[in-house]
Amino acid sequence: MSDDDPPDGWEAHERRLWEAYRRGEWCEDVPEVRAETLRWLLVAAPRPVPGRLARLRLRGARITGTLDLAEAAVQGAIRLDSCRFDDVPCFDGGQFGVLQLKDCALPGLSAAGARVGQECEFVGCTLDGTLDLRSLTVGTRLLLDRSTVHAPDGAAAVYAQSLAVEEHFSATGLVCTGPVRLMSSRVQDTLGFRGARLQGDRACLQAPELTVGGGLYLDRGFSSDGGINLYGASIGGSLHLEDATLTGPDAPGDPALQLLCASVGGDIQAGSGLAVRGSVDMRDTAVRGSVVLRRAQLHHPAGTALRAHRLHVGGDLDCRDGFVAEGTVDLCDARVGGSALFEGAELTGRDGAAALRANGIEVGAEFNCCDGLTAHGRISLSSITVRARLCFENALLDVPAGERALICRRSAAAELTLKPREAPHGIVDLSHTRIGVLRDDPAGWPRSLVLEGLAYDSTKPALPGHRRLTWLDRDPAGFAPQPYEQLAANYRRHGRDADARLVLLAKQRRRRATLAWPARIWSLLQDLTVGYGYRPLRAVLLLAVFFTVGTVLFAAWPPLPYGDGTPPDFQPAVYTLDLLLPVVDFGQERSYSSHGAMQWAVVVLVSVGWVLASTVVAGANRVLRRS
Repeated sequence: MSDDDPPDGWEAHERRLWEAYRRGEWCEDVPEVRAETLRWLLVAAPRPVPGRLARLRLRGARITGTLDLAEAAVQGAIRLDSCRFDDVPCFDGGQFGVLQLKDCALPGLSAAGARVGQECEFVGCTLDGTLDLRSLTVGTRLLLDRSTVHAPDGAAAVYAQSLAVEEHFSATGLVCTGPVRLMSSRVQDTLGFRGARLQGDRACLQAPELTVGGGLYLDRGFSSDGGINLYGASIGGSLHLEDATLTGPDAPGDPALQLLCASVGGDIQAGSGLAVRGSVDMRDTAVRGSVVLRRAQLHHPAGTALRAHRLHVGGDLDCRDGFVAEGTVDLCDARVGGSALFEGAELTGRDGAAALRANGIEVGAEFNCCDGLTAHGRISLSSITVRARLCFENALLDVPAGERALICRRSAAAELTLKPREAPHGIVDLSHTRIGVLRDDPAGWPRSLVLEGLAYDSTKPALPGHRRLTWLDRDPAGFAPQPYEQLAANYRRHGRDADARLVLLAKQRRRRATLAWPARIWSLLQDLTVGYGYRPLRAVLLLAVFFTVGTVLFAAWPPLPYGDGTPPDFQPAVYTLDLLLPVVDFGQERSYSSHGAMQWAVVVLVSVGWVLASTVVAGANRVLRRS
C-alpha cells in the first residue's frame, strides 16, 4: 500500500473520504463513518494531492464510536458540518491547527488542555452534555455562536476554567441549561454573549478573576436565570448590559449580578432595557469611565437593589430618564469623578428601608436628585461632599409624617437647591452641613426641618427676616439657637442689619419658653421694656418717659438738702438725670435727699436707670458691630 492509498479493508465511502481529505474538499456523500477511520485519517495525515492542502471537511455524516484525538497532533484543519456523534469526542491535550464544528449534534465534547493554533469554532451545535474547554488555548478566535448545551443536573454546560483566547471569544445566541464556568480565564480582545440565554441553579455564569482585554458584552437580548459572578474581573474595555434580562437565584444573599472588586477600563453601559430581578453588587469596583443605568429597571424589593459601597467611577453615575429601583440604592462611600444623576428616576425602599443611601459619597460635579425624581422612602446623604450643586428641584420625597424624608447631616456642597415638587410630610435634616448657596422656596418648605449646625453663605431668594422666621421654627426637637444666629449672621454679612436684629429678637422670644418661670418673667420684662437690647430706641423712649415723670415729681415734692456746706441750687431735671444715669454725677443726688414716699421714686429711677442705660449701650454696640 502506498502513501496515496487508504488502508486495506476500508469501505468505498471511506475511500471517498480519504480522497476528499487529500484534495482538501468537502465530503458530503458519506452517511456514516467510523470514529476510528477519522482518527486514522487525521493522525496518519496522508500526503495531499500536489497543489492542494490536505484537510478534513465532512458534512452530514453520522460518526459512530468514540472519536479519540487526545494528545494527538493534527496539522490540517478539522471542519465538520451537520454531523452527528454517537459518543463524546475527546480532543484533550491535542494540538490542532483549526477545529470547527458547525450545526453538529453531540452528547458532549471534551477539549481540556488542547491547543488550537487558529480558530476554534462550535457554531450552531447541539450538545446533550458538557462542553469541556478547561485550559484550552486558542491562537485566534473562539466561537460558540448559536449553540445549545443541555448539561445533566449539577454539571456545567460550558466548563472553561483557565481558558486562554488570543483574540475574541463570541457566544452570540448561545443557549445553556447549566452554568458557564470561566474562572480565571483570559480573552485578549472582546468577550461577547450577545443574545445568549443562560440558565443555572444558583449561578449561570461563573467568571471570577476573568480577564478581558477589550469589552464584555452581555447585551442585545441576553438573559440569565441564575447569578452572574464576575468577582475580581478585569475588563479592559466596557461592560455592556443593554437590553439584558438578569434573574438572580432564589437563595437569599446571592445577587443577580456580582461585580465585586472588579476593574472596568471603559464604561458600564447598563441602560436602555436592562431588567434585573435580584440585587446588583458593585462593591469595591473601579470604573474608569461612566456607569450608565439610564432607563434600567432593578427589582429587589426585599433588600438592596444596587449595592455599590466604595464604587469608584471616573465619569458620571447616570441613573436618569426612567431608571427604576425597587429596593435600596446603596452608594455609601462611593467616589464619582463626574456627576451623580437621578433626574426622572423612581426609587422605592420597602418596609421603612431607605430609597437612596449614599452616606460618605464624594461627587466631583453635581448630585442631581431633581427634575421628576420620585423617592418612596428616605434619602440618606450623611457626610457627603459635592463639589458643585446638590439639587432636589421638582423632586417628590414621599414618606409618612414623622419619618425622615431627607437626611443630609455633616455634609458639604457648593450649592443646595431644595425646591421639591410639594412640601415633604417627613423630616428634612440638614444639621451640621456646610453650604455655599442655599436655594429654596417657601412653598416647598417641609413641615419638619432640622437646621441645627447648618452653615451657609447666602440664601436665594433673599427673603425678609419675618418670612424666614417660620422657616426656623420647624425643628421637631424644639428651639435651637444656632439656626437663628446663622441666619442673623447671613443678614449682617449682606448689610441687612434690621433683618438680623429681627431674627435675634425672635431667638430670645423662642428661648423664653425653655426657661424656668422666674427667668421667664425677667425675660418677658426685658422684651417689653427694651426688646432684649435689639430695640435700643425703645430704651431711649423709656428713659425720656421716666425723666419726664421724675422731673414733675421732684418739682412738686423737692428733696431736702443734707450735709455740710452750701448745696447747689436744686434743679428737678438735673436731679432726675443724676438718678437715671448711673455713671454720670451732676452733684444733685449727693446734695439732696428725698423723704417719705419719694424715696421709692428714687429707688425706681435708679434701678430703671441701670437697666435702661446698659441696654442702650448694648444696643449701640450691636448697631456698630459687624461680623
